[in-house]
Amino acid sequence: MADECIHGLDAGLCDQCYPKPAPEVDVVVSTSTRTPTRPKLSSRAAPRRTLAPRRLSTTPLDDVGEQRIYHVTHMTNLSGILGSGILSDLSEAWDSRPAVDISSTDARESRRSTLVAGSEGPSVAHYVPFVLSPNASIWQSIRTGVADPRLSADIADTAPSDFVLLVTTVKKIVDTEVDTAVTDGDAAHVLTRFGSNPEAAERMLRRLRADEDSILHAEYLVRDAVPFELVTLIGVANDKARDAVKAILKASPTKPKVAVYPPWFQPVDDGAV
Repeated sequence: MADECIHGLDAGLCDQCYPKPAPEVDVVVSTSTRTPTRPKLSSRAAPRRTLAPRRLSTTPLDDVGEQRIYHVTHMTNLSGILGSGILSDLSEAWDSRPAVDISSTDARESRRSTLVAGSEGPSVAHYVPFVLSPNASIWQSIRTGVADPRLSADIADTAPSDFVLLVTTVKKIVDTEVDTAVTDGDAAHVLTRFGSNPEAAERMLRRLRADEDSILHAEYLVRDAVPFELVTLIGVANDKARDAVKAILKASPTKPKVAVYPPWFQPVDDGAV
């Protein structure tokens, strides 16, 4: 098997080049010799409604460290990230703010006033936000151009191909021993729950990885900054974007893999992960 597919992703991680096999279904064969009879239904009887099953992930849950996390940013912000890393909103390391700001003013203020550990501790804005799926709800809003109060109006007409996904894993973050937290929804929402210590964060990650719906709204938060050398992959929409990103990376000693993967930049059906 090749080390990577034609899209630049590790072998086995691309759903196009390595489609997932159909799930095996256990078939139960009855040994009874009786011929089952069907109950007679009235011609006016309503058909039985079948409830859709809850979507459960087939991702192995034993090693949450292998969970990929994704930071969405505009391509024009990449040059600044090379030198400073991915900075939180309230990091003291800012020299200049991002050229293109994804967050709306209201969302930014809300995250600055929401505390991660209840009545004490830093606010959400002291953490770098990552999502747990390339089809996360906020990224889906950007891809489809729908109104989302979390997003700046300035990006409403921006093409998804102008963005990049900076990818790393939970293990790479944890190995740096920086403070992290996991949420089961928008970190600034009043009903969102936090896993703000290592044990609680791991438990929440396991629950999220078992639920393909909840994981689309969750966040992985990293305190203050994420060094660029922790980024293992940059996802882009097309060859033009790949060439532009590689030109930017010439100024960096760290050169993560740049993968063209169009499905990450196209609208998807609700519930896709």
